[in-house]
Amino acid sequence: MGPMPAYWKGECIKGENFEPEKACNRKLIGARYYLKGFEQAYGPLNMSGNPEYRSARDFLGHGTHTASTAAGSIVKNASFFGIGKGTARGGAPWAKVAVYKICWGKNSRGRCTEADILAAFDDALHDGVDVISASFGATPPLPPFFASSADIGSFHAMQLGISVVFSAGNDGQDPSLVQNVAPWSLCVAASTIDRTFPTEIVLDSNFTIMGESIISKEIKGKLASAVTYFVDGVCNPRNWKQKIATGKIVLCFYTPGLAYEIAQEAVKTAKGLGLIFAEPFTKPIADVEDAIPTLHVDISQGTIIGNYLAESPKLPLVEIAPSKTIIGKSPAPTVAYFSSRGPSSISPDILKPDITAPGINILAAWPSQTPPTLKPTDGRSVKWNFQSGTSMSCPHVSGVVALLKSVHPEWSPAAVRSAIMTTAYIRDTSHDTILAGGSVAGSSPFDIGAGHINPLKAMDPGLIYDMKTSDYILFLCNIGYTQERIKRIVVPSAGVDTICENVFKTNANVNYPSISISNLQFTMTIKRTVRNVGWEKTAVYYSSAKEPDGVEVVIRPRVLIFSHLKQEISYYVTLKPLKKSQGRYDFGEIVWSDGFHYVRSPLVVLVNTTADFTLHSTI
Repeated sequence: MGPMPAYWKGECIKGENFEPEKACNRKLIGARYYLKGFEQAYGPLNMSGNPEYRSARDFLGHGTHTASTAAGSIVKNASFFGIGKGTARGGAPWAKVAVYKICWGKNSRGRCTEADILAAFDDALHDGVDVISASFGATPPLPPFFASSADIGSFHAMQLGISVVFSAGNDGQDPSLVQNVAPWSLCVAASTIDRTFPTEIVLDSNFTIMGESIISKEIKGKLASAVTYFVDGVCNPRNWKQKIATGKIVLCFYTPGLAYEIAQEAVKTAKGLGLIFAEPFTKPIADVEDAIPTLHVDISQGTIIGNYLAESPKLPLVEIAPSKTIIGKSPAPTVAYFSSRGPSSISPDILKPDITAPGINILAAWPSQTPPTLKPTDGRSVKWNFQSGTSMSCPHVSGVVALLKSVHPEWSPAAVRSAIMTTAYIRDTSHDTILAGGSVAGSSPFDIGAGHINPLKAMDPGLIYDMKTSDYILFLCNIGYTQERIKRIVVPSAGVDTICENVFKTNANVNYPSISISNLQFTMTIKRTVRNVGWEKTAVYYSSAKEPDGVEVVIRPRVLIFSHLKQEISYYVTLKPLKKSQGRYDFGEIVWSDGFHYVRSPLVVLVNTTADFTLHSTI
């Protein structure tokens, strides 16, 4: 690793099981921890039966996993007991890392407080970080921006030219549950990669079905029906019939509200050997053996297994082989079913999430003193572990941001975000529309934002949509914030004016890389400005549009002619509603291309004309 940056002011703070002289080096150059807010909210950190370290040292594994995903060094032969074996590397493997521990284990779950979050942001900005990766959030209802430490801290970072990347949340397919929706930061959804872990099930040595799991050892037992052990065959601990399932691999079926984790606990309570969990084919995600070894199959496969069991004169013998690792055989990406969806619940004129990135079964570093399942009964020690969530997709983007900043150090956080969004792709490896996990439908911008991240394309986006502090202040004015509330977000500095003079009813004109119109009643025209950052100082870009259903889209001018680098040109998009509609979003896109670069912006429109379909112009 290279020398310490001259501007670096950070330090490693001594604490429990954390000696800076041994732990910190030219890779890990900072380590702080924040406990005051947590202890004010939850009381003193309970160390009895609740493993934690009163230091920057990680126990829950979340911080280790995300940090190594963003900037871990290159390590050969990484695997989880031989599964997923290969060379591990973070998104920016030569980047230096500073950790700021703000979340603490309480009942094996991380808890973070507003006070600790803001204190960590303040220190990170003072220390001189270049990128902040923040894999945390809160389920809606979302607080206003002026009451959120994450939003305030990330605004301060933006003012200093520091990009902040957040996770979108894991609250599932229902709309408007996306978290971290501030327009001055990046919000990342989660999607799959083309790596699967097929796991063979053999019944009575002559009938085979392929499921998916992460199982490192062969399992043998007797196949049993959930009806034998649980009321109505619903695998829930509350339904247990007090019958022991020793040596049995229990077949359980998904029912609404029954997550596989609940079925695991149920079968474990019955002292079962393993679980075959049948669920809709849009849901199965292999996971590390948790309460008990679990094999995921879709409902049609589960039905076949159930019919075999019903027709057998005695309980069939089940052999489950160790999982295999297969790459490149399944279409990817697909949006994770748990990934939180848009639109934003507090600022629908800004599309969130912004982007999607790998977040399913990501193999990354893990603290060896922490069991891979976090269960006290799990005696295994690993250096690598699989995790899934938008917490895992977030650091993928953070690593890309670090690479972009190294190539384009002069770019603002908005420019970096623009490069990532406008170069994203919306087709999977089979050249079909990226699927929305949890359904059989194609994804929309509320699932994937601008699309799936494409790091190489982002290095050379051709055009960028940039924004300044004043643009974000106008955004805050437009959503009705008073000057007093805006001052709670903005760091006072020369040239920064928090007075709201020209206030608009919509934020559609904010120079964001995506276009979102949350209430199109009449014909309206919006403005965007792009800057030429291509390698050629002269460039000609032609526009094209895919119109949302029932909306006429006119772009003017249709051609942008750039005569020098960094030249900025504005264009206008007129949207005219052509249908009666209410409460329905439709999607399209606008693309600018010079034949090499394709600068794509998602177009999201809610036509709201049912009450009065008479068309008027706001221009």
